[in-house]
Amino acid sequence: MFNILTRTTSLGLRSGLSQNFCRLLSSEVKSRIEEMIGRSSVVVFMKGVPEDPRCGFSNAVVQIFRMHGVPFEGINILDDEDIRQGVKEFSEWPTIPQVYFKSEFIGGCDVLLDMHQTGDIIEELKKLGITSALSQPKEDK
Repeated sequence: MFNILTRTTSLGLRSGLSQNFCRLLSSEVKSRIEEMIGRSSVVVFMKGVPEDPRCGFSNAVVQIFRMHGVPFEGINILDDEDIRQGVKEFSEWPTIPQVYFKSEFIGGCDVLLDMHQTGDIIEELKKLGITSALSQPKEDK
């Protein structure tokens, strides 16, 4: 019933996406999203805000970044239906949250969690000029 498209991100991660999911992304919404992802080195489109995530997956992303001491901009997609749907089309990724490093789509909660568990996130953050708090040697007390 569904034709599945496979997309590979620069990190070699794959996502499946139904052709039926895609619709025309307006140039106005696309421009708004491009502006949003360009405002900060790390941007998360999420349900809620970092201080009050509105779903478990958004909360998990917030907690991972907090553990690493990463400053990020959280964009609440619940405030704007055009952005909520548009970001899914923009990234060709059907779920929220969505994480961007330097305007490049990285993935969702599952991808970020995997990067955290394998330690790959530390290297990716270094490329952004961000030192993970988890890569710092612990001080003796």
